[in-house]
Amino acid sequence: MTSPGQTPAAVLQVGPLKPSLQDTLHTSYGASVLPTDPAERAAFLAAHAEDVTVAVTSGRTGVDAALIDALPRLAAIVNFGVGYDTTDVHAAGARGIAVSNTPDVLTDCVADTAVGLMIDTLRGFSASDRFVRAGRWPAGNYPLTRQASDTRVGIIGLGRIGSAIAHRLTAFGCAISYHNRRQVPDSPFTYVGSPQELAAGVDVLVVAAAGGSQTRHLVDAATLAALGPHGYLINVARGSVIDEDALVAALVDGRLAGAGLDVFAHEPEVPEALLGLDNVVLLPHVGSATVQTRAAMEDLTLRNLDSFLTSGELVTPVPVPSGV
Repeated sequence: MTSPGQTPAAVLQVGPLKPSLQDTLHTSYGASVLPTDPAERAAFLAAHAEDVTVAVTSGRTGVDAALIDALPRLAAIVNFGVGYDTTDVHAAGARGIAVSNTPDVLTDCVADTAVGLMIDTLRGFSASDRFVRAGRWPAGNYPLTRQASDTRVGIIGLGRIGSAIAHRLTAFGCAISYHNRRQVPDSPFTYVGSPQELAAGVDVLVVAAAGGSQTRHLVDAATLAALGPHGYLINVARGSVIDEDALVAALVDGRLAGAGLDVFAHEPEVPEALLGLDNVVLLPHVGSATVQTRAAMEDLTLRNLDSFLTSGELVTPVPVPSGV
């Protein structure tokens, strides 16, 4: 953090952040908050755009090309979260703007969420809880569900989080295969060349790929059809990775057995057709939402900010395309 008497570089908060992080940015860095109202935002940028050198944001909001263009001295974008697909890294790279995220510190919690979603979706725990609360048990037992252990699981995206999910599910006796942009050297799991081929050979398809334009609708209607009426989909990545319209149609029509979803295409909006389906578990993007993980994410965000302000280097930079 900046020391007393030191003039901090102009820090701009873009979008809502963890309250304690917002307080620190304001009290220790003198950060301004970018207004959300269009007229107020325009007035703020007219008065202060030349001062801003660092933007702090989150995966929910990001910094788009228009805002990058409006900030002529912007030199770094510090992101609270592992996902940074809401930030235009191409526009940042064209300007030589560095971008950071918070990897590793949330891997375990997101992997735990994926496994929990898988168990809940296959075993129907949330739906059976509603069954009991509605007083329906005296009229008959809850229908039989599917076993989670010893199933065939395909993982799309065998990075940090995907690997942690695979490690956990190995303990459940699951047979693990995966699809990645490239094969992972020395991986004990079976590599499959396409999402559709992967889906055709598994009982559960877990999506753990990064978001962004390169993975948009990676899981499309054909992949969902390959997963089939006895297959389950789990998504802890980004809503954009799945063709959400195709997913909703498959679930409504009974062409998928079920889904566990922590993320959606247009958050916080959730397709209304999913709300009444007992074979779908819906979470409000809470994959990393534990006290411990969010504290670690906040700490790493501030370390990135401090490092850039003092040395011009980020602790956890992300690859940014260079040049125009």
